[in-house]
Amino acid sequence: MKTIKQLTVVARPLAAAMALAGLAAFGLSGCDDATGKTAEAPAAAGGPPISAAVVVEKTITETQEFSGRLEAIEQVQIRPRVGGFITAINFKPGSEVKKGEVLFVIDPRPFQAEANRAEAAAGSARAKAELAKVELVRAEKLLADKAIAQREYDALASSLKQLDADARASQAQYEAAKLNLSYTQVTSPINGRVSKAEITLGNLVDASAVLTSVVSLERIYASFDGDEETYLRVGAAAHQGKPATVRIGLANETGYPHEGKLEFVDNQLDPRSGSVRMRATFTNTDGMLVPGLFARVQLAGSTGAKSALMINDRAVSTDQDRKFVFVVDKDNKAEYRPVTLGPAIDGLRVVRDGLKPGEKIVVNGLQRVRPGAPITPTVVAMDSDPLAANVAKPEVKKDEKVAAVAAKTGTSKE
Repeated sequence: MKTIKQLTVVARPLAAAMALAGLAAFGLSGCDDATGKTAEAPAAAGGPPISAAVVVEKTITETQEFSGRLEAIEQVQIRPRVGGFITAINFKPGSEVKKGEVLFVIDPRPFQAEANRAEAAAGSARAKAELAKVELVRAEKLLADKAIAQREYDALASSLKQLDADARASQAQYEAAKLNLSYTQVTSPINGRVSKAEITLGNLVDASAVLTSVVSLERIYASFDGDEETYLRVGAAAHQGKPATVRIGLANETGYPHEGKLEFVDNQLDPRSGSVRMRATFTNTDGMLVPGLFARVQLAGSTGAKSALMINDRAVSTDQDRKFVFVVDKDNKAEYRPVTLGPAIDGLRVVRDGLKPGEKIVVNGLQRVRPGAPITPTVVAMDSDPLAANVAKPEVKKDEKVAAVAAKTGTSKE
């Protein structure tokens, strides 16, 4: 009897332990936490998380941007027309000068003396010609009275013609001497800004010497190289007298505050670079635009405002010589889509072909996308920073989660 009683006592604790284990297993399988809520089955695994944005449709005036240089419309190197010693410099380097203003003076005394000599020689020649003319008139009367022979009259007439030619030659020499005398005052041929003097006082100069230079200021050119697409877009209109609008901005300026017109498009493209030379004209009343400065050039289209699709540059990938994006289809799968791109406007890129309004494209997480593969998109704004949408949240450790549940229910983990 003792043996049976001992077996019964041992069996009861074992049964109780098995019952408690079953209850614990039931509790773990049926409850998610201390609140007693039923745990849901884990969701089926989807595609990798990415950021997607809806293609933007906007009304824009299409523009293109280039790098250019400012050039003077008129630029003159000042050289002397006669040789001599520089006796005066009448300008301040870098100042504005007017057309006809005297910049340099070359010693005029030798040229004045030559002009005086030529004037005297011209006067003498004229006197001889006038005397020959009087004698020819007298000879005409004598010839009428048959007092002289015809031969003598012909000789006097020939002498008058020769003396008259000599007088005209002497007068021309005098005019040349006066012109050389005027060249001793070197003047500016245009309105503009003068450079520094390359020759100082007392130097002997000739016609090969460069004294200084003057550039015009009232208007100025901005020259740049456009591509073949640009030429096809604006070249024909420019040749027909319908120039496109061009804006420029200097290195220290924001945007493109200076507006002008496309004035010149070259008649052919450079086959080596595939570019064509273009030039726009700008007013420069304040003198801020100086020849030689770098300029950011914005060329507007000739068609005016139009509707266009725009996307973020981050969404564009390159496949050899093609550009493409991934479109999110209705089944949340990635669709490979080649696109034709245009210029960048207001931070977004114009799409000429390949997309439709309302379509969603992948803007972040492209490295995790494969054509036709499922993805898990999170919709963000097209003009937002797509990297901010996929910032990983810090992972909550299991012990920290249990502690949070215990604190909420008032229990403790032991």
